[in-house]
Amino acid sequence: MWFKQISFYPLNKNKLPELETLADKLAEAQFAPCSGLDWFSEGFAAPVSFSPETVFPADYTWRVALKKEEKVLPAGVIRDILEERVAEIQNAEARNVGRKEKQELKEQITDDLLPRAFTRSSRTQAVFDTKHGYLFVNNASATKAEGMLTKLREALGGLEANLPNTKQSPGSLMTSWLLQGAAEGGFELDSDCELKGTGDVAPVVKVSKQDLTADEVVQHVKNGKTVTQLGLVWREQIAFVFTQDFTLKRIQYLDVLQEEAEGHGDDAASLAFASQILMTESLSTMLEELAGYLGGWQE
Repeated sequence: MWFKQISFYPLNKNKLPELETLADKLAEAQFAPCSGLDWFSEGFAAPVSFSPETVFPADYTWRVALKKEEKVLPAGVIRDILEERVAEIQNAEARNVGRKEKQELKEQITDDLLPRAFTRSSRTQAVFDTKHGYLFVNNASATKAEGMLTKLREALGGLEANLPNTKQSPGSLMTSWLLQGAAEGGFELDSDCELKGTGDVAPVVKVSKQDLTADEVVQHVKNGKTVTQLGLVWREQIAFVFTQDFTLKRIQYLDVLQEEAEGHGDDAASLAFASQILMTESLSTMLEELAGYLGGWQE
């Protein structure tokens, strides 16, 4: 239930749909399996295993899930069948098969195989924080996160969500913190970072499980490199890697949060309820503090 990598979008919380409206709209855009000649199918599915509903509400937080099913048709299988068909034609009709005819044969073979192809499925989860105004997507891939946002907008007929944008760039703040050997406020430097130089072929240095205040690490900044990823710990509750693209990676919710959730839940539903609220509240509070050090959100 705890998101381990996050892309997020600030929302206009005054223009969010009502919970009932969200549930109804997502139910209308519910997932249906691939059929016939479809390569894939995508739609909203239950975000928790113990309820069939398309939205799992926990106080002011709403969890949703986007399910995608794709046909698996290996290129090698199509190629082998195509070669057999081409050989049959050449032997039976004593002629060569041209490029256009080969392409037509390939398309016909693909259409024949698609209804019998295996499928694989994946889910992307997201949580609306209606109090602070954020959408958290449990994926650091911009493509997956944008895919979730696009499907939500289609289902709802629009959703006011922006890319995170602050007055100061994350890279400059992370570089400043590494150079001064300490973060600010509730943040502490952890033990991982990535630095990037300049030029057409920019050098990249990755540091893992090392004291980030060590001279050999700080020297990279003094030599002109910029921090693109930085490991941080917030209030001894969340450890994560912050990136210059405003994603949070390798998130670890430390014992204090997980123990608090377990104290409020004695079954799957109540544990999910408590975990969702604690996770969302902590992430939103942390991001608000981080945005403050970045000069605030751009309007």
